[in-house]
Amino acid sequence: MAIRVTVWNEFRHEKKMPAVAKIYPKGLHEVIAAHLRKSDDLHVKTATLDEPEHGLSEEVLNNTDVLTWWGHAYHGDAQDLIVERVYHRVLKGMGLIVLHSGHFSKIFKKLMGTTCDLKWREDHNEREILWVTRPGHPIVKDIDDHFIIPHEEMYGEFFDIPEPELTLLISSFSGGEVFRSGCLWTRGAGSIFYFRPGHETFPTYYDKNVLKVIENAVRFVAPTPSPKPQAFGNRPRGWIDKRIETESVSTTAT
Repeated sequence: MAIRVTVWNEFRHEKKMPAVAKIYPKGLHEVIAAHLRKSDDLHVKTATLDEPEHGLSEEVLNNTDVLTWWGHAYHGDAQDLIVERVYHRVLKGMGLIVLHSGHFSKIFKKLMGTTCDLKWREDHNEREILWVTRPGHPIVKDIDDHFIIPHEEMYGEFFDIPEPELTLLISSFSGGEVFRSGCLWTRGAGSIFYFRPGHETFPTYYDKNVLKVIENAVRFVAPTPSPKPQAFGNRPRGWIDKRIETESVSTTAT
Protein backbone atom coordinates (compact mmCIF):
# COMPACT_ATOMS: atom_id res chain seq x y z
CA MET A 1 0.00 0.00 0.00
CA ALA A 2 1.37 3.41 -0.95
CA ILE A 3 2.29 5.93 1.74
CA ARG A 4 0.24 9.09 1.28
CA VAL A 5 2.44 12.16 1.69
CA THR A 6 1.47 15.84 1.81
CA VAL A 7 4.36 18.28 1.37
CA TRP A 8 3.44 21.62 2.98
CA ASN A 9 5.18 24.95 2.44
CA GLU A 10 4.42 28.60 3.19
CA PHE A 11 5.28 29.37 -0.48
CA ARG A 12 5.60 33.11 0.05
CA HIS A 13 9.34 33.67 -0.04
CA GLU A 14 9.40 32.26 -3.58
CA LYS A 15 6.78 34.82 -4.62
CA LYS A 16 8.24 37.85 -2.83
CA MET A 17 12.02 37.33 -3.02
CA PRO A 18 13.61 37.10 -6.50
CA ALA A 19 16.69 35.36 -5.08
CA VAL A 20 14.52 32.57 -3.67
CA ALA A 21 12.36 32.36 -6.80
CA LYS A 22 15.52 31.86 -8.86
CA ILE A 23 16.45 28.80 -6.78
CA TYR A 24 12.93 27.42 -6.35
CA PRO A 25 10.78 28.83 -9.19
CA LYS A 26 7.90 26.45 -8.44
CA GLY A 27 8.44 26.48 -4.70
CA LEU A 28 10.74 24.40 -2.54
CA HIS A 29 7.80 22.09 -1.80
CA GLU A 30 7.72 21.07 -5.46
CA VAL A 31 11.43 20.17 -5.38
CA ILE A 32 10.86 17.90 -2.38
CA ALA A 33 7.68 16.46 -3.90
CA ALA A 34 9.37 15.80 -7.25
CA HIS A 35 12.00 13.68 -5.54
CA LEU A 36 9.47 11.72 -3.49
CA ARG A 37 7.34 11.07 -6.58
CA LYS A 38 10.19 9.02 -8.05
CA SER A 39 9.25 6.27 -5.59
CA ASP A 40 6.32 4.07 -6.58
CA ASP A 41 5.41 3.42 -2.95
CA LEU A 42 4.82 7.12 -2.23
CA HIS A 43 1.69 8.98 -3.29
CA VAL A 44 2.58 12.67 -3.04
CA LYS A 45 0.57 15.89 -3.07
CA THR A 46 1.41 19.43 -1.99
CA ALA A 47 -0.30 22.15 0.03
CA THR A 48 0.57 25.78 0.78
CA LEU A 49 -0.31 28.50 3.27
CA ASP A 50 -2.45 30.66 0.97
CA GLU A 51 -4.76 27.87 -0.18
CA PRO A 52 -8.17 27.60 1.50
CA GLU A 53 -7.64 26.01 4.93
CA HIS A 54 -3.90 26.18 4.08
CA GLY A 55 -4.50 23.19 1.83
CA LEU A 56 -5.06 21.06 4.94
CA SER A 57 -8.76 20.34 5.02
CA GLU A 58 -10.06 17.49 7.15
CA GLU A 59 -10.38 15.40 4.00
CA VAL A 60 -6.76 16.05 3.01
CA LEU A 61 -5.40 15.28 6.47
CA ASN A 62 -7.54 12.18 6.88
CA ASN A 63 -5.94 10.92 3.67
CA THR A 64 -2.39 11.84 4.70
CA ASP A 65 -0.04 9.33 6.30
CA VAL A 66 2.93 11.71 6.50
CA LEU A 67 2.96 15.52 6.49
CA THR A 68 6.16 17.47 5.86
CA TRP A 69 6.16 21.09 7.10
CA TRP A 70 8.34 24.02 6.00
CA GLY A 71 7.67 27.50 7.32
CA HIS A 72 9.71 30.56 8.16
CA ALA A 73 8.44 34.15 8.31
CA TYR A 74 4.69 33.56 8.44
CA HIS A 75 4.16 31.12 11.31
CA GLY A 76 1.63 33.48 12.83
CA ASP A 77 -0.56 33.30 9.74
CA ALA A 78 -1.30 29.62 10.31
CA GLN A 79 -4.86 29.44 11.62
CA ASP A 80 -5.17 27.91 15.08
CA LEU A 81 -8.03 25.72 13.87
CA ILE A 82 -5.81 24.14 11.21
CA VAL A 83 -2.92 23.72 13.66
CA GLU A 84 -5.27 21.96 16.07
CA ARG A 85 -6.45 19.74 13.23
CA VAL A 86 -2.89 18.73 12.39
CA TYR A 87 -2.09 18.21 16.07
CA HIS A 88 -4.91 15.72 16.57
CA ARG A 89 -4.00 13.85 13.38
CA VAL A 90 -0.47 13.42 14.72
CA LEU A 91 -1.81 12.08 18.02
CA LYS A 92 -3.87 9.58 16.03
CA GLY A 93 -0.85 8.35 14.09
CA MET A 94 0.00 10.66 11.20
CA GLY A 95 3.74 11.13 10.83
CA LEU A 96 5.13 14.67 10.84
CA ILE A 97 8.46 15.86 9.40
CA VAL A 98 9.34 19.42 10.41
CA LEU A 99 11.99 21.06 8.25
CA HIS A 100 14.48 23.81 9.07
CA SER A 101 12.78 26.99 10.37
CA GLY A 102 9.61 25.02 10.94
CA HIS A 103 11.06 24.68 14.46
CA PHE A 104 9.19 27.93 15.23
CA SER A 105 5.90 26.80 13.70
CA LYS A 106 2.82 26.69 15.87
CA ILE A 107 2.42 22.95 15.33
CA PHE A 108 5.99 22.06 16.31
CA LYS A 109 5.94 24.25 19.43
CA LYS A 110 2.57 22.80 20.43
CA LEU A 111 3.86 19.25 20.09
CA MET A 112 7.14 20.01 21.87
CA GLY A 113 5.72 22.19 24.66
CA THR A 114 8.84 24.41 24.70
CA THR A 115 9.97 27.63 23.00
CA CYS A 116 12.02 25.70 20.36
CA ASP A 117 14.37 28.72 20.28
CA LEU A 118 18.01 28.56 19.17
CA LYS A 119 20.98 30.58 17.96
CA TRP A 120 21.28 31.41 14.25
CA ARG A 121 23.44 33.16 11.69
CA GLU A 122 22.83 33.66 7.97
CA ASP A 123 26.17 33.93 6.16
CA HIS A 124 26.88 32.81 2.61
CA ASN A 125 30.31 31.58 3.73
CA GLU A 126 28.84 29.26 6.38
CA ARG A 127 29.47 25.56 5.79
CA GLU A 128 27.54 22.75 7.48
CA ILE A 129 28.73 19.19 8.09
CA LEU A 130 26.06 16.74 9.21
CA TRP A 131 27.34 13.76 11.20
CA VAL A 132 25.42 10.49 11.61
CA THR A 133 25.11 9.56 15.29
CA ARG A 134 22.95 6.44 14.87
CA PRO A 135 24.45 4.43 12.00
CA GLY A 136 22.10 1.71 10.82
CA HIS A 137 18.91 3.59 11.65
CA PRO A 138 16.41 3.53 8.74
CA ILE A 139 16.33 7.34 8.47
CA VAL A 140 20.05 7.45 7.67
CA LYS A 141 19.99 4.46 5.32
CA ASP A 142 22.43 4.96 2.40
CA ILE A 143 23.96 8.01 4.11
CA ASP A 144 27.72 8.08 4.77
CA ASP A 145 28.98 8.86 8.27
CA HIS A 146 28.80 12.54 7.29
CA PHE A 147 27.85 14.81 4.42
CA ILE A 148 28.68 18.43 3.67
CA ILE A 149 26.44 21.31 2.66
CA PRO A 150 28.80 24.00 1.29
CA HIS A 151 26.51 26.96 2.07
CA GLU A 152 23.81 26.99 4.74
CA GLU A 153 22.34 29.06 7.54
CA MET A 154 23.82 28.29 10.94
CA TYR A 155 21.72 26.99 13.83
CA GLY A 156 23.47 26.59 17.17
CA GLU A 157 22.82 25.13 20.59
CA PHE A 158 21.15 25.52 22.96
CA PHE A 159 18.11 24.26 21.04
CA ASP A 160 15.17 24.52 23.46
CA ILE A 161 13.42 21.24 22.74
CA PRO A 162 12.49 18.25 24.91
CA GLU A 163 15.27 15.68 24.93
CA PRO A 164 14.76 13.69 21.70
CA GLU A 165 13.99 10.00 21.95
CA LEU A 166 16.72 9.60 19.34
CA THR A 167 19.22 12.05 17.88
CA LEU A 168 20.27 10.73 14.49
CA LEU A 169 22.28 13.65 13.11
CA ILE A 170 24.31 16.51 14.55
CA SER A 171 25.70 19.47 12.63
CA SER A 172 28.97 21.32 12.96
CA PHE A 173 29.45 24.72 11.36
CA SER A 174 32.51 26.57 10.12
CA GLY A 175 31.84 29.29 12.72
CA GLY A 176 32.32 26.77 15.54
CA GLU A 177 28.73 25.96 16.57
CA VAL A 178 27.09 22.54 16.80
CA PHE A 179 23.43 21.57 16.63
CA ARG A 180 21.12 18.56 17.01
CA SER A 181 19.90 18.34 13.41
CA GLY A 182 17.96 15.10 13.14
CA CYS A 183 15.67 14.35 16.09
CA LEU A 184 12.83 11.90 16.73
CA TRP A 185 9.92 12.03 19.15
CA THR A 186 6.62 10.21 19.66
CA ARG A 187 3.41 12.04 20.51
CA GLY A 188 0.38 9.83 20.98
CA ALA A 189 0.44 7.34 18.11
CA GLY A 190 2.40 9.70 15.83
CA SER A 191 6.11 9.97 15.09
CA ILE A 192 7.78 13.37 14.63
CA PHE A 193 11.12 13.97 12.91
CA TYR A 194 12.86 17.34 12.92
CA PHE A 195 15.46 17.84 10.16
CA ARG A 196 17.52 21.04 10.28
CA PRO A 197 18.87 21.93 6.76
CA GLY A 198 16.86 24.02 4.32
CA HIS A 199 17.23 27.80 4.40
CA GLU A 200 15.32 29.25 1.47
CA THR A 201 18.20 31.30 0.02
CA PHE A 202 20.36 28.22 -0.51
CA PRO A 203 19.74 25.27 -2.92
CA THR A 204 19.74 22.77 -0.06
CA TYR A 205 16.70 20.80 -1.25
CA TYR A 206 18.55 19.78 -4.41
CA ASP A 207 21.19 18.01 -2.30
CA LYS A 208 20.96 14.25 -2.78
CA ASN A 209 21.71 13.47 0.87
CA VAL A 210 19.13 15.93 2.20
CA LEU A 211 16.50 14.47 -0.12
CA LYS A 212 17.47 10.92 0.86
CA VAL A 213 17.08 11.68 4.57
CA ILE A 214 13.64 13.17 3.94
CA GLU A 215 12.63 10.16 1.82
CA ASN A 216 13.85 7.73 4.48
CA ALA A 217 12.09 9.71 7.19
CA VAL A 218 8.79 9.59 5.30
CA ARG A 219 8.91 5.80 5.33
CA PHE A 220 9.98 5.64 8.97
CA VAL A 221 7.34 7.96 10.48
CA ALA A 222 4.48 6.58 8.37
CA PRO A 223 1.92 4.92 10.62
CA THR A 224 1.43 1.18 10.83
CA PRO A 225 -2.26 0.59 10.03
CA SER A 226 -4.28 -0.60 13.01
CA PRO A 227 -6.86 -3.36 12.38
CA LYS A 228 -9.49 -1.00 13.78
CA PRO A 229 -9.62 2.40 15.50
CA GLN A 230 -8.61 2.49 19.15
CA ALA A 231 -11.54 2.60 21.56
CA PHE A 232 -11.65 4.71 24.73
CA GLY A 233 -14.07 5.13 27.61
CA ASN A 234 -15.86 2.76 29.97
CA ARG A 235 -15.44 -0.98 29.41
CA PRO A 236 -18.09 -3.06 31.26
CA ARG A 237 -16.99 -6.12 33.18
CA GLY A 238 -17.67 -9.38 31.34
CA TRP A 239 -16.45 -8.29 27.90
CA ILE A 240 -13.63 -10.84 27.92
CA ASP A 241 -16.05 -13.72 28.61
CA LYS A 242 -18.20 -12.68 25.64
CA ARG A 243 -15.15 -12.49 23.39
CA ILE A 244 -13.88 -15.92 24.50
CA GLU A 245 -17.35 -17.37 23.89
CA THR A 246 -17.55 -15.79 20.43
CA GLU A 247 -14.09 -17.01 19.43
CA SER A 248 -14.82 -20.47 20.82
CA VAL A 249 -17.97 -20.72 18.68
CA SER A 250 -16.05 -19.53 15.64
CA THR A 251 -13.31 -22.11 16.20
CA THR A 252 -15.86 -24.91 16.67
CA ALA A 253 -17.65 -23.93 13.45
CA THR A 254 -14.46 -24.27 11.43
